[in-house]
This record gives sequence, structure tokens and C-alpha cells, in this order.
Amino acid sequence: MKKQILSLAVVALLAFAVQSCEKKEPKPAEDELTLGNKVDSLTTDIEEVKDSAVTKTEKAAEDVKDATQKAADDVKEAAKKAAEKAEAAAKAAKDGTVKTAKDVDEALKK
Repeated sequence: MKKQILSLAVVALLAFAVQSCEKKEPKPAEDELTLGNKVDSLTTDIEEVKDSAVTKTEKAAEDVKDATQKAADDVKEAAKKAAEKAEAAAKAAKDGTVKTAKDVDEALKK
């Protein structure tokens, strides 16, 4: 009986040893990156960042261009309106509609 218990104990220890050996064996993960894959991944990341930076720079340049064009159009319109007012005041002064500098100033404000 003692031999049977001892045999069962030895079998149990062997089974436990086999299980623990199986757990300790390093198994390479399928998704583990090799050095080459890491380099490829980094290269791809660098390209994506570069493309993103170029896109953002182009968008910023387009925004600056649009803002500059709008400002130029606004200045052109304001200059045109000022010239029209000055011309109207000069005509009024020439026609004798206005007689003083104050009248010319008021005509310019209109």
C-alpha cells in the first residue's frame, strides 16, 4: 500500500513538473515585432508624420493666401469708397454747392 501511495506521489510530482516546464517555455508571440518589422513600422510612422506636416503646412499657406486676398480686397474697396467721396466733395466745391471747408468735411463724411 505504501508503494502504491509512493508511486502515486511520484506520478503526481512528475505530472506537476511537466506542467510547470510547459509553462516556463517561452513561446514567441505571433504579434511580436522583429527588428525588421520595428524598422518598417517606424519608417511608416515617420512617413505619416511627414505627410501630415506637409498637409498642415499647405493648409496654413492656403489660409494665409486667402486672408491676404481678403485684406487686399477690403483695402481696395475702402480706397474706392474714399476716392468716390473725395470726388463728390470736389464736385460739390466746384459747383458751388459747398462754400466752406466745414461743408467739404461734412460732404466727405457722407
